Amino acid sequence: MPVVKTDRPANKSMILQGCTTKMVTGLQNELDGVLVVSIEQAVAAPYCGLLLADSGARVLKIERPEGDFARGYDKGADGQSSIFIWLNRGKESVCIDLSDADDFALLQRILARADVLISNLSPGAMERRGLTGEVLRKTNPGLITVRISGYGSSGPAASKKAYDFLVQGESGVVAVTGTEQDPARVGVSLTDLSTGLTAFSAILRALHMRYRTGAGVDLEVTMFDVMADWMNMALCGHRYFGGAPGRTGLTHSFVAPYGAFQTGDGKQVLLSIQNDREWADFCKAVLRQPELGYDPLYRHNTDRYANREQMTIIINQAFSAYTKDKLLEMLEETRIACASLNSVEEVSAHPFLQNQTVHMGDTAINIADLPVRRLSGSVDRAPLLGEHSQSIRQEFS
Repeated sequence: MPVVKTDRPANKSMILQGCTTKMVTGLQNELDGVLVVSIEQAVAAPYCGLLLADSGARVLKIERPEGDFARGYDKGADGQSSIFIWLNRGKESVCIDLSDADDFALLQRILARADVLISNLSPGAMERRGLTGEVLRKTNPGLITVRISGYGSSGPAASKKAYDFLVQGESGVVAVTGTEQDPARVGVSLTDLSTGLTAFSAILRALHMRYRTGAGVDLEVTMFDVMADWMNMALCGHRYFGGAPGRTGLTHSFVAPYGAFQTGDGKQVLLSIQNDREWADFCKAVLRQPELGYDPLYRHNTDRYANREQMTIIINQAFSAYTKDKLLEMLEETRIACASLNSVEEVSAHPFLQNQTVHMGDTAINIADLPVRRLSGSVDRAPLLGEHSQSIRQEFS
């Protein structure tokens, strides 16, 4: 049975000595030797597979003959989907028709040697084919299965279709996002990506447990459960302190000044001042009105929030004398919490942005790099449809 490779220091002093004598600058193939089979589509499961591949695991992406439908999300990369390339780098693609007896037998041979099986097919699809942990562990006792679904594999919502936007609405995320007048979905695939990240962390826990016990386990991560957990701040507000916060756009439900403020060149700067000392510094060095730092109307956060409309007028009047760049410079020098309200175009050219070039076939695109970086650089190649079918069929013949 495959196990996770690990190099354990002999004792705690060795760990401490390593930390004091050598700076750890990155990770490198810590999941080397782990074979992952992912029967995946769309975003959540592919993102989980990407993180595993970047950690050094070998990830076999099982695609239907026509391919993951995410390959058709866009055609911006020389006719290929840039979204697909982003989510699937580091994997091997093998086309398998689960309704074909020979292909199904191939999949069973692969799974007999796998460490992890990920799936996000429709509810019941794996069970109908006998691809459950209970069945598969009869020949591979260490297999870890991970099912990603919208609402779980049992209960009244088991057959309910789930996409990112729909789960944002069902879980209440939309109810706390947007302006007072209009709700809004989060503009990135929050539910998909957070579910993929949660599944990744669950797999790491399961691999560690298997290292100690030798036994595999069945896991299920639902999009709704992930979002419900992330909604706990709003749920606590509803249940325990007077009601969930309403939709406030770029402002805060109890902190001020907090939001977007106008500059003299027609742009906006974000402020988030959360303590009285910082407010006093802000009034003195930026507003050039030090007396406001101790004015009873604004001295404490509760005062500022109660009088936030007049305070916002004062701030916007002061900011009108400066360009956005000059104002940000002043705020940074004074150590005031601030940020630029950037467009996607501005983020694309942001000096903080770490980019990575990724290839698929002869196509290359630039994307934002993963936040946890490998010593040798992140995986940088996504597979063409069925690119590895022949070699994998030979390997597992």
